[in-house]
Amino acid sequence: MALMQSHFYSEILGINTTMHVILPQETSTQIGVDTKQSKGLHKTLYLLHGLSDDDSIWLRRTSIERYASAYGIAVVMPNVHRSFYTDMAEGSAYFKYISEELPTLARSFFPLSAAREDNFVAGLSMGGYGAIKMALSLPESYAAAASLSGALDMANHLERMKEHQGADTEFKRIFGDHIKGTENDLMWLLKQCEQKDAPKPKLFQCCGTEDFLYEDNLSFRSAAEQTNLDFTYIEGPGEHEWGYWDARIQDVLKWLPL
Repeated sequence: MALMQSHFYSEILGINTTMHVILPQETSTQIGVDTKQSKGLHKTLYLLHGLSDDDSIWLRRTSIERYASAYGIAVVMPNVHRSFYTDMAEGSAYFKYISEELPTLARSFFPLSAAREDNFVAGLSMGGYGAIKMALSLPESYAAAASLSGALDMANHLERMKEHQGADTEFKRIFGDHIKGTENDLMWLLKQCEQKDAPKPKLFQCCGTEDFLYEDNLSFRSAAEQTNLDFTYIEGPGEHEWGYWDARIQDVLKWLPL
């Protein structure tokens, strides 16, 4: 595998920003690395970070480069700060950036496939929210999406945060006064996606039973199971931490329709 750090300008954000990209590389003499041949335009996993992280975090906290090597898949890891992958009420249009501009730029820089069946998105915590949001909003662009300990019930989460003034203020700058029934509400997006006359993405969800977002994940699971979407859910002992995510991202790679 080849690892790239790309510094580039975003027209939508109006700033210079970064992404890390892992690209398949066919080798025969590397020791201790399982490499899979990948020719032509690469299948791509957009891998999203959490609230307190950046585009380097998956590389620093997991062995994602080694795991991806066995599947011959490219991995694009962008930086979106604390935006919740959202066109912010007071701030920049991060959802438009991540869903429109970033894939176009990445494909102009690197040999990545634009075919729906070759594109997937996954993330942890805030990134789990972003991954599901992208796939449900743009089912014509992504064949599958995975959430690891995702913040998947933000409508109710925002109501709970009103008890904590500082956090409530931050979320209001991102989402405005409410989320329920909007394009930022994953429960609403589930219904909208189900009704679309378009291919539906496969969904994967996992969460540790000791995670502080476990109840939110149960709420999303219940809503997803009431749709006709191809939905996989797993749970088990685990907290909101990297040991859990390092194990589960391996499950995600095995699950992807590669």
